[in-house]
Amino acid sequence: MKRYFAGLTDQGLLRSVNQDAYYIDPGGRFFIVADGMGGHAGGQEASQIATEVMQTYLDKHWDSAQSSVALLEAAFFKANEAILQDQRTHPERSDMGTTAVVLLFRENSSQPSDTKSQTVWAAHVGDSRLYRLRGSKLEQITEDHTWISRAVKAGHLNLDQARNHPWRHVLSQCLGRQDLQEIDIQPVEVQPADRLLLCSDGLTEELSDSSISSHLKSIRACDQAAMALVNAAKDKGGRDNITVVIVAIDRDRAED
Repeated sequence: MKRYFAGLTDQGLLRSVNQDAYYIDPGGRFFIVADGMGGHAGGQEASQIATEVMQTYLDKHWDSAQSSVALLEAAFFKANEAILQDQRTHPERSDMGTTAVVLLFRENSSQPSDTKSQTVWAAHVGDSRLYRLRGSKLEQITEDHTWISRAVKAGHLNLDQARNHPWRHVLSQCLGRQDLQEIDIQPVEVQPADRLLLCSDGLTEELSDSSISSHLKSIRACDQAAMALVNAAKDKGGRDNITVVIVAIDRDRAED
């Protein structure tokens, strides 16, 4: 399936630096969004380290015999160790960490070439998200690794309460921690005309799912849709850094 894609990151209106990072493989094989934390220098460093280490690992081992799950898992753990090593070298950045979400398009020889759908792989740590828009339905594919997400899942809070809860940013796991145990990796089925969105929480803190869906549905070109989402988040306050990567599946003609 042919893919069109674009990404954009913005400092937002209140932050003095941009601690987000993203990477788009030129061939559209994989996409990465990371959201750093731990002070100005620490957050920037953590997200850059994670993005660069994962990009390098995926590039180097793309044609290996590793399964896609093993490839993603190894890339995340390599990134985690690189951040830990930087913490040891620079104690002033000992509190730094980063979220990360990765989308991987890797050929599967067992999947018929004429199929109308394709299975790709998503991996994440933290609260950077992957969404899939199919028709008029926007679905959050990843589940946030946050205290608040656990509380909602357990029935202690509803979604409205969670949206404004003071603990909504408390992560249950991220890269840059010795106790990182497991990476959430899952298959994602995609079809022609689907749109996939990777984003940092600077977008989802400002825009509702219905607003995100509206922008993705109404603006065809990926770069224009990315710009519209970022600008909409800034119009709502832009309190955090904002990063979006959009992947459109099998469009009919080249984008303007």
